Amino acid sequence: MSEVTVAERPPLGIRLLRALGKDPDWLAMTAEELVAYRDAENRKRASRLGRVVTGCPDRGAAIQWQEVALPGLTLPVRVYRPSPGRDGGRDGRAGLPLVLHVHGGGFVGTAAQSDWVNSHLAVRLPAVVVSVEHRLLDPDTPLSAAVDDGWDVLRHLLRHAAQWGIDPARTAVFGESTGSMITALVAIRAREAGLPLRAQVLVNPAVDLTSTMYDHASFTEHANSPTLTMSYMRLLRRFAVPPGTDPRAMSPLYADDLSGLAPALVVVPTIDPLADHGRSYAERLRAAGTPARLAEHPGATHAFLSMPGVVPQAKAARKEILEFLRGALAG
Repeated sequence: MSEVTVAERPPLGIRLLRALGKDPDWLAMTAEELVAYRDAENRKRASRLGRVVTGCPDRGAAIQWQEVALPGLTLPVRVYRPSPGRDGGRDGRAGLPLVLHVHGGGFVGTAAQSDWVNSHLAVRLPAVVVSVEHRLLDPDTPLSAAVDDGWDVLRHLLRHAAQWGIDPARTAVFGESTGSMITALVAIRAREAGLPLRAQVLVNPAVDLTSTMYDHASFTEHANSPTLTMSYMRLLRRFAVPPGTDPRAMSPLYADDLSGLAPALVVVPTIDPLADHGRSYAERLRAAGTPARLAEHPGATHAFLSMPGVVPQAKAARKEILEFLRGALAG
């Protein structure tokens, strides 16, 4: 393992959280224990006290839970809009741009943990940001179900654009961690279906669920990073691609064709086992002719964009995402 320099030390807030808390024994957890842990953790992330870590939403945003009726499934989504008086919810066109967001976590996570970044995007673009409360991984729910959730919500929103007050011609997708894997796969489906996307934003993406996912150098260097560990990823992979599932189908890094996709911004924190996933995917996109910008954040840890209260680099990343989407969704 390479020596960690001072610049690569995790932020103080992350080190304090690490010292105060202890990860569960992921690989020994039963299904019942996982559900109980998930429920408690998601309540914490959505609580007022949790905002010390996850950040306070922009006061100019209206935030509400809504439901999307899909075939055989009703799915919650968390919707962010500019409040009346903040552009009146309009920008002089038929509708606002749409940003479809997918939170990270895999088998733990909630859209509410991303209120900080999504509310700021809604106000400052301006746009309608819809965050998908997708099905979380467990022994009965593989990653393919969460990918279907992201894709089905996107199609629903575009089919009912007027009802949602959006301009379907100005649409982007945005994901974090496993949410980036979902949005990357959704971007590929959109190209295949002829649905034009203006942009895709992939933050600390996990894009390889094959047996090579642990072979990247960053996995060796940061196997026990403060916010993501090897054991967590082993449990996630077990649920995401159960026996009999083709892991390549859930691994954008190994997609047969990455040409003709929406331009990408790939945001990579350097203290992250998944750092090389993002770097490799940006390289593959460029090799296929898809524009891809790689933005690295030295000293930032995995999931840092959802922890602006303890990771200062989150503000710089938010600014990059805002500027990238503003350019992509204009006109």
